[in-house]
Amino acid sequence: MIEVISAARCTGCNICVQVCPTNVFAAVKGGIPVIARQDDCQTCYMCEVWCPDDALYVAPNADGTEGITEPELEAQGRFGSYRRSVGWAKGGRVAPAPQIMSRLRG
Repeated sequence: MIEVISAARCTGCNICVQVCPTNVFAAVKGGIPVIARQDDCQTCYMCEVWCPDDALYVAPNADGTEGITEPELEAQGRFGSYRRSVGWAKGGRVAPAPQIMSRLRG
């Protein structure tokens, strides 16, 4: 279940808002998105894997949150852990083409 959006990492690109199949996030004009409907999260990791800034953390438990904080995630190096595991992080798979990223950003 989506658990944390890092205010320090997020650049407000809203890709997570665009890729979420269950509309969990709400865009905030001039700010970073918020987790608006957490209970609708299906733990699909689409937001985490598409986030170019590794600003999201999706806990593997689909039935509830872990209660983990942003500083704990930073200390444990868990931001972007799913991206790394599928090879989309730096040094891994190349990011999608600029045209695709542009469409996702709206």
